[in-house]
Amino acid sequence: MKIPHLRWMMVSLIFLATVINYIDRQTVSVLKTAISTDLGLSNADYAAIQNSFLLMYGISQMVSGRLYDRIGTRLGFVFSIVVWSGAAVAHAFARTPGMFKVCRGVLGFGEAGNWPGAAKVVGEWFPVKERAFGMGIFNTGAALGSAVSPPIIAWLAIAYGWRATFIVTGLLGFGWLVLWLLLFRVPERHPWITEAERAHILSDRTSTGTGDIDWRPGWGRLLTYRQTWAVVVGRFITDPIWWLYIFWLPSYFQEVRGFSLQQIGWSAWLPFLCAGIGAMGGGWASGWLIQRGWSVDRARRTVMAFGALLTPAGILAMRAESPYTALLLMGLVLFGFQVWINNVQTLPSDFFPKSAVASVFGLGGTSAAIASVMYNWGTGRVVDALGYSPMFVVAGILGPLGLVATLLLAGRIAPLDRAALKS
Repeated sequence: MKIPHLRWMMVSLIFLATVINYIDRQTVSVLKTAISTDLGLSNADYAAIQNSFLLMYGISQMVSGRLYDRIGTRLGFVFSIVVWSGAAVAHAFARTPGMFKVCRGVLGFGEAGNWPGAAKVVGEWFPVKERAFGMGIFNTGAALGSAVSPPIIAWLAIAYGWRATFIVTGLLGFGWLVLWLLLFRVPERHPWITEAERAHILSDRTSTGTGDIDWRPGWGRLLTYRQTWAVVVGRFITDPIWWLYIFWLPSYFQEVRGFSLQQIGWSAWLPFLCAGIGAMGGGWASGWLIQRGWSVDRARRTVMAFGALLTPAGILAMRAESPYTALLLMGLVLFGFQVWINNVQTLPSDFFPKSAVASVFGLGGTSAAIASVMYNWGTGRVVDALGYSPMFVVAGILGPLGLVATLLLAGRIAPLDRAALKS
């Protein structure tokens, strides 16, 4: 049996895993008020619980990146999904803040593997001109997961309580694992791929200089390349924007704008829907420009700049009188952020051979998590002392700052040739 366009089925599996990843991740954010009341948490306590997620998430970005490069994407995703889905279910049985922090940390360790793994899958299954769009599809899973989480989680919690909600959402990953084991193989070993599609996937690898060489440097060696630092620094500066909205948007609208849990359920999805449009649109735009004759360098830079320069809209959201105007402006922020980050996450496969893509991606993810831990730690304390506005205002500055740093460090966006890869 041969299936045309099989690569779209493979990236759809990654998309679905990412939706589940974000449903599991967002459960605490949506249920913050109920959980805090039950366990007696302050905003600083809540920030510490989320930081346990981010800390282990950051460690796992590096570990998972190396793991996926060593054992491959098929087994790598099995490891990640079992760890994070098991941890998601375990939240239901946590009776103290300490137990909750442990569950949150294990969840973060498992969930982090989805990102270097997804980047590696896209590098394996897509030629250069389609990779940003492939990344856009799986990144749309993050936005869609964030968008569908509030209504689903709110409905489950109202009907069955917050503990049962964790069990239901956690079990979703194990259902996905069955599909993954049945359907996924790398293109070199997939029995369903057509020869035409295999040739399409491999069409530009022999002309990039690096081709399919088996180059597996350590972290120290990777950090000698300015291209690695472009990914590391760019994500360090800008990823706190995303985590601020993921962790604090629902509570901001409950505590500052007076929304009930029901109102959060039917309205807080809007900014994340905008994020999904941005992820898909950002990936499509750079690919469309490349197909129209633009160089990869010019296309990536143009689209990244467009997205990053929309993120200051969060500053205006803090000044908006209407909560729904604030929601729309936050939607513009997340639209721009996903346009930006979707193309930044494509840079490892633009620069490096596929055997090193997950490792470079993991280094960027770790730097992003370190920055987000620090920002989230500060957010909990600033919110208790001064309210939410200062943190959203600072986040509005980070997008343009990250854009400048990334483009200066990256140099020309093109594959490194063999001579530039040190043995």
